[in-house]
Amino acid sequence: MHFKKLIAPIIVTSLLLSYYGFILLNLVRIPESMGIRILLLVVPLGFMGVSIYVLVERIKEIRSGDEDDLGKY
Repeated sequence: MHFKKLIAPIIVTSLLLSYYGFILLNLVRIPESMGIRILLLVVPLGFMGVSIYVLVERIKEIRSGDEDDLGKY
């Protein structure tokens, strides 16, 4: 299996998720109105979702063996 190739994307994604989670925890403490707080919380949640989506796509790419994206062009 391609376990060695999966390690780096998983580590990077976990670091990103922990970073955005830290931001979320600190944004909850902002004494602003609820509308501004919700707006500020949506951005890190969106980044977290995109990070997970990219990780899943990368895992699919590694498992299929199609790692040379430049060969498509």
